[in-house]
Order: sequence, then structure tokens, then C-alpha cells
Amino acid sequence: MAEMFLDHVLLTVTAGDGGDGASSFRREAHVPRGGPDGGDGGRGGSANLVVDAGLTTLGDYRFKHHFRATSGGHGEGSKRHGKAGRDLELPVPPGTVVFDSGTGDLIADLVVKSQAVMIARGGRGGLGNVHFASSTHRVPTHAQKGEPGQERHIRLELRLIADIGLVGLPNAGKSTILGAVTAADPRVADYPFTTLTPNLGVLDLEARDATDHRRATIADLPGLIEGASSGAGLGHAFLRHVQRTRVMAHVVDLAARDPEWDYQVIRDELGQHDPALLEKATLIVANKLDVPGAEARLVAFRKARRAEGLDVVAISARDGLGMGDLLAAFAELLPDAATLAQPGEPAGVVVHRFDATESGFAVERATDGYRVRGRRVERLAAQTNFENEESAERFQRDLARMGVEKELIKAGVAAGDTVHIGSIELEWDGQPWI
Repeated sequence: MAEMFLDHVLLTVTAGDGGDGASSFRREAHVPRGGPDGGDGGRGGSANLVVDAGLTTLGDYRFKHHFRATSGGHGEGSKRHGKAGRDLELPVPPGTVVFDSGTGDLIADLVVKSQAVMIARGGRGGLGNVHFASSTHRVPTHAQKGEPGQERHIRLELRLIADIGLVGLPNAGKSTILGAVTAADPRVADYPFTTLTPNLGVLDLEARDATDHRRATIADLPGLIEGASSGAGLGHAFLRHVQRTRVMAHVVDLAARDPEWDYQVIRDELGQHDPALLEKATLIVANKLDVPGAEARLVAFRKARRAEGLDVVAISARDGLGMGDLLAAFAELLPDAATLAQPGEPAGVVVHRFDATESGFAVERATDGYRVRGRRVERLAAQTNFENEESAERFQRDLARMGVEKELIKAGVAAGDTVHIGSIELEWDGQPWI
């Protein structure tokens, strides 16, 4: 069996940690007590997804699902700063939709060549102790630890960007049509589910009309079965690709026992998956006109479609019958060359969400104590070296100044309770944090 087309994958992406700031002092001859000279830690590398127009599947991620950017270097004495970590770039094909796998939120819809989105931000480098000297505190030992890099669990879904999508039940003849109108060479056989992976070809309209310079992509998409919108058969793996197409060519087999039933099955599945698909520009292609009895079945079928306001083109892809009419219909439905050169809808987007705890914080009861959430306060905790008494005291003063202590008391914290801030656990001793 042919290798399955990979169009969805789960990844864990981790940015690099920031390097620790250094706590050091100048050591020079004849200078008995030099000042602080600890350098800053380097920024951790961020992780990005970048559109690579040369890719057509997510096959690069078939076996590897965890990726990490490099961390920043630690600061050193003599104010030497740590080296920044290298950013990580993960290539994806055009048409990749990125979701947060935990919440299901849309992160980005990537369709344009070289379009990029940052998935996980590298941690900030910690400041060296040189930054904490003052007129009243000349020899600070406090230096910040590097901020941990973000980790994100994401789901990638590929929705093929094709100008024309061939849809229909298995064995309707979609692959034969693709081969007849393009240079594609799809695998064709006379049994259901021949096509397990989408096949792409290029329809060169100039071959039909020397004045028409448009070149459209056409996709032979895996066949649907009844119940596909609920996940039966290839289900959603097929339906997600239909959403990207500009024109939907619905192929119906005139050699089938009941072409009308076949047609309604596909329409019902499309509507259940997304009613907007039924509003997409659609051409009905009645195939296998060469089969005995097909002409008679075509009369009633065409009459029913005319009542729905849909055009029907009758062809025999195997014999080449009616292919000129099919190409003319495609040419009529496709947009002009300038529009065709741009990505189809929806245009690429990167979603920026407002986070109320980005600069503020929230206090919550937890099963094992209390949890303080907020990017700023969590970063403060992660960058504190609690083994350094000066650093620990500074952290407590900062939390009191931010109002965290007041909110914990209001929430009912008592001596001995555990307070979680990010990955840090603290024990409340009942004493003010000042």
C-alpha cells in the first residue's frame, strides 16, 4: 500500500532558556574590593514555523514530534555577556493551520511563501549583578537566573491550497479526469479507494486558448463515503482540503446504479461538515458517458441539477469525450490571472490574543494550596536564585510591591500553605513579604 499522505500532526515545541546572569566582582591588583562586573545571560532561541513553498505534506514530522531551540549562554565576569541561543525554524507547507492542541485555539493560518509565526518565545537572559549596584548598595550579590523558554503543544493541519478540487464518491473517476486535463500521473485502478492521498496537477489553460495565460492547480481529493462528516472513512482528512479550493468540481459516476443518490450523499456530507461549502463555486461533472445507459440517466440527472441552478458537464474522461467542454467550464469559473496568483481564502492570518495576566496577575485556590498566575510574576519567580539570600529577599519585596501578598491574604492563605508561582513552590510563613 502507498504511504499515507500526512496532513495532520501533533508537535511539542520548546524555546531555549535564557542564560543566567553572573554574580562576580572585579579583581585587580591594588584594588582590594572591586565593584560588581557580572555580565548578562544571552537570550534563548525562539521557535518559529515558516512556510516553505517546496513542501506539499507534513511528512517531515512523521517520526519526530519534539523540537527545541538552543539556550542562551551564561554571563561571565568582566561584564561579558552570554551568547544568544539560535532560533529554531520549522518548515511547513503552504496551507498549514496551527492550533493550540490543549485549548483548540487557532494560532495561525499560514498560506503565503516565507510567512512565519513564533510558536514559542525564547527566555530572557538574566541580568548580571552589575545592574543592581546603587549608591547605598555597592556590592550586590544578586543576579538574575535566565527565564525558561516557552513550551507549546500544537496541532498542525494541512489544508491543500488548490484552485480546483475534484470531489466525489470513490471510483467516480476523479483520478482519470486529473490525468486527462493535466500532466499528473495519478495511480488509477477500477476499485474503490484507489486514491488514498491527494494528487495535484497543473491545468495550463494556454493549451486550450493561446490568449489565456492562466495556470491553475487542480487536486484529486480522496473519495468520500456516507458518514464522512462524522469521521467515517477518510472523513475529516478529506473534508479539510475542500475548504481551500476556489472551485469545487463534483464528479458523479453515470455508470452507478443511482447517480442521484451518489450526488446527494456528497452534498449532504459537505453541508454537515461546513454549510459554506455548498455556497462555493461548483461545477457538476457527469463522468463515464461512454457506459451503456449513461445517456438516459444523464437526462433526469441534468434536469434535477438545472432546478438547483447548477451546471452539468457530461464527459468520458477515459475516451476524452466532452473534455473541451470541461476545460471551457473551468476557464469560465476561475478568476482572472492576477487573482489566481494570490492565495485563496482564507488569507494567511496570525492570531494575537490579549492576555489579561501578561502584566497583571491572578490568585487562585489550588488543591494543594494557592496558585499565582501571571507572566510577569512567573518570570520573576523563575529568574530568582532562592539559594542567594539577597535574591530571595528582593523577590519577596517585589511581590509585596506588586500586591501579590495582599491578594493572597484576601484569598485566605494561612501559615504553612503552599504558594505556587510557575514551577516554584513557596511556603507561606504568615509573615509579611517586606
